[in-house]
Amino acid sequence: MRAKILRLKDVIERTGLSRSTIYLQIAQRRFPRQLHLTGARSIGWHEDSITQWIESRKEV
Repeated sequence: MRAKILRLKDVIERTGLSRSTIYLQIAQRRFPRQLHLTGARSIGWHEDSITQWIESRKEV
């Protein structure tokens, strides 16, 4: 099975976080780091890492 890559729009939709909050939490090492894709400005996240982050928030 292939790993799915989520773009920022999808991550915002799934987490309910704003763009700035996502990047702030990445800087604080509290959110999965993004992957740099083919283009210089193309980024994404592994779907599994976002799903795991969401699940970990349910425990808090």
